[in-house]
Amino acid sequence: MLTWEDCLGMCELTEEEVRAIAVHEHIPLMAAAELGSYLVHTAHGVPRISRMILDEIRAAGARGDTVEAAKLKSVLRQFVETHRPAPMAMPPACCCG
Repeated sequence: MLTWEDCLGMCELTEEEVRAIAVHEHIPLMAAAELGSYLVHTAHGVPRISRMILDEIRAAGARGDTVEAAKLKSVLRQFVETHRPAPMAMPPACCCG
């Protein structure tokens, strides 16, 4: 039987990132872990998760919860640093030209 820690370890997201997805999508943590795991492996998934976290930062700010907004800013920063796409290598210059 898989534990929460097992599932969290397999989804390539932190618990805070999964929690932000769960709150944004109004779904249980386990479903958010599954959704997040799927999204981080799709072309548009990382930007989508970033927008979810950003939406939650805005929502926290709108309700005056500056502590939660600051926490989520840290979560977003870590997410972007962890899931930033690798720079593309420049193709070799053509010498046949």
